[in-house]
Amino acid sequence: MAEVYRIQMEILGLSTSPSSGGAYALILNEIDGKRRLPIIIGSFEAQAIALEMEHIQPPRPMTHDLIKAVIEGLNAWVKQVVINDLKDGTFYAQVVCENEGSEVALDARPSDAIAIAVRFNAPIYVNEPVLQEAGILAEEQEEASDTTESSPSYASVDTPAADVSDPLVTLQRQLDNAIAEENYETAARLRDEIQRLKDRLGN
Repeated sequence: MAEVYRIQMEILGLSTSPSSGGAYALILNEIDGKRRLPIIIGSFEAQAIALEMEHIQPPRPMTHDLIKAVIEGLNAWVKQVVINDLKDGTFYAQVVCENEGSEVALDARPSDAIAIAVRFNAPIYVNEPVLQEAGILAEEQEEASDTTESSPSYASVDTPAADVSDPLVTLQRQLDNAIAEENYETAARLRDEIQRLKDRLGN
C-alpha cells in the first residue's frame, strides 16, 4: 500500500457561537500552506486543550493529564498525533507513542488526540486525503490601500455553476459567508451538509 502523505498542522484557535449547543470548532492551520481544518469538539475537550495552551494548572489533574502521566510512567512519550480518516462526517485519529525505539498507534478521537498532543508538545498531522476533502482554503488577506477597503478573501469549494434556486448553490454561498466571517463552527456544519447533499445527488 502506498504511503499516505501527511500535512503538519498547528492549532489556530477555538471558536463557538450561541447556536452551537455547547460545541466548539477547533481550527487547525496548515503550517506550510493556506488550508484550515475545522473540527467540531465538545466543551470538555475544548477546555482541556485551552487550559494547556494557556498554561493553566487545574487544582486536580484532568483526564488528559492522567493519560500523560500514565504514558510517562511507562517510560514512553507521544511522538505525534495523526488525523488519519474521515468517514460519514466523522474524523478519526491516532496517537503515536514511542518507547525504546518501538512505536504503537492508538486509535482516538481527534479532540482527545490533540489534547494529549499539546501536553507533550507533539506535532499534529492530517493525512492529505482528509485535508483535501474537509479543508477550507483561506487566501491571504489583501493589504488595505488608502482608497480601497480590503477584507479576507477565501476560495470557494467546488461552487456549482447553476441557478440560485439550486440548494447546493445556496449552501455554498452560506459556507462562503461563514468562512469570510470566520465562523468556523457553522462552516464545518455547512461543509458536511454540502457533502451529504452531493452524495445523495451522486455528484
